[in-house]
Amino acid sequence: MSAPPASLPGTLPATLVGFARTLRAAGVAADPERVQAMIGALDHLSAGDPSDVYWAGRLTLCAGPDDLPRYDRCFASYFSGEVPRPVPRSTPPVIVRFAAEPAPGSREEGSGEEPADVRLATASAAEVLRRRDLARLSAAERAEVYRLIALLKASAAHRRSRRYRPASSGRVDPHRTVAEILRRGGEISRLHHRTHRERPRRVVLLVDVSGSMSPYADALLRFAHSATRAGPRTTEVFSVGTRLTRLTRELRHREPDTAMTAVSAAIPDWSGGTRLGEELKEFLDRFGQRGTARGAIVVIASDGWERGDAGLLGDQMARLHRLAHRVVWANPHKARPGYEPLTAGMMAALPYIDAFVAGHSLGALEELAELIGSERREVVSGA
Repeated sequence: MSAPPASLPGTLPATLVGFARTLRAAGVAADPERVQAMIGALDHLSAGDPSDVYWAGRLTLCAGPDDLPRYDRCFASYFSGEVPRPVPRSTPPVIVRFAAEPAPGSREEGSGEEPADVRLATASAAEVLRRRDLARLSAAERAEVYRLIALLKASAAHRRSRRYRPASSGRVDPHRTVAEILRRGGEISRLHHRTHRERPRRVVLLVDVSGSMSPYADALLRFAHSATRAGPRTTEVFSVGTRLTRLTRELRHREPDTAMTAVSAAIPDWSGGTRLGEELKEFLDRFGQRGTARGAIVVIASDGWERGDAGLLGDQMARLHRLAHRVVWANPHKARPGYEPLTAGMMAALPYIDAFVAGHSLGALEELAELIGSERREVVSGA
């Protein structure tokens, strides 16, 4: 097996552009964006290694199985060498995601090429960010995670209503059946049926904005914005810390940044202390007991660092558990190795929690959105 020309590293862009022209002549959709992806891959590999060049091009320039034989022939011909074959390695698998085709006008001027019908396959940075702790992200990574949070669909599952709707089978509808008989002069022509209507379950989010939650509060509030956008009539959001603040109206803004600006102006106790028991009691007295929490999915996003009376928190959690359909507690620290819910607040609340989950990353928030949308009830321990 001969290596690519020795001048390849120094003339990498020109060499790869010529290789892409050869591939396009053979029917492979190696457009300029794919060439840029290959150059970016070789930045992390060795451009002088024929095996690295081969696999970087195969993963970025080929769009499907039909392109592989053509790519092999063109590679051997262009670089005048054999096609490198895979060597078993103990590296972890690479997650590949199909990204949307670039918008018209983003291609190089004067290329004269038609837009490719095949989507670009690239290693997605989003897959890497999914498991990264929100507290350890750079500014650029945090902005990308916020963009992805805005795309979440945190809508609740449906519940059976007391009202009915017509159905083709099931329980007989006596009113419509009798009305039909009377219209036909007493002749029984058919039986009408009915079934219960369904309506989305109410979702209530209580987001801790105290100082210990400051690395996660912004992302959790953006998650609450996504939930509000998904169910504007059935979602209520409150911040808890030293005061209880209702944020539902502010989070109904369409744009996430506009909503967050309104939220920042509405919350008077950012990065303060934590009195979860007192704030939960105020929520239940003012809103929950009157209907907001009845039959709802209540999500509490907090690390459980209670500075007030832990006994009061336990009493109010028991009260909430009797009212709500399901109580979910999202604690960002739960994902840390060796974590145990040993704080006084978590120990008081845990017996009344149906699901105890993490809320530290994009992936954890995606799982939380799925949990809100499911009807399963699960008691999750703090282990």
